[in-house]
Amino acid sequence: MQDRPTVLELLDAVRGFLERDVVPALDGPRRFHALVAANVLAIVRRELDGEEERLLAEWRRIAPLVDDTRPAPSGLSALRSAVGEATTDLADRIRRGDADTDPVRAAVRRAVRDTVVEKLRVANPRFLAG
Repeated sequence: MQDRPTVLELLDAVRGFLERDVVPALDGPRRFHALVAANVLAIVRRELDGEEERLLAEWRRIAPLVDDTRPAPSGLSALRSAVGEATTDLADRIRRGDADTDPVRAAVRRAVRDTVVEKLRVANPRFLAG
């Protein structure tokens, strides 16, 4: 583990540099690309900040829907893998029609909606405003 600056601080510093110093000095396509780069850094920062907590929450939403009673995996890598597998399993169940009737349908809709909202908070929180 590194000391300071942290990964998040580095991302913030580079993004700030782009927005403060680079973008105002550019125009046309280069300005647009610099803005896109700054936005990508903001997304990466939001992704890293709280990723394990979001994955754990997603696991807790999806695991019961795929009848997985194991305790939540510990560690980021294990969580990523377990959530990916559970998501694939849930998608297969939805395709088979296993979620076509309530109460399963309602539970799946809530879980998917909550997961999409969390993903939007990372990718583009402005979509949730208003």
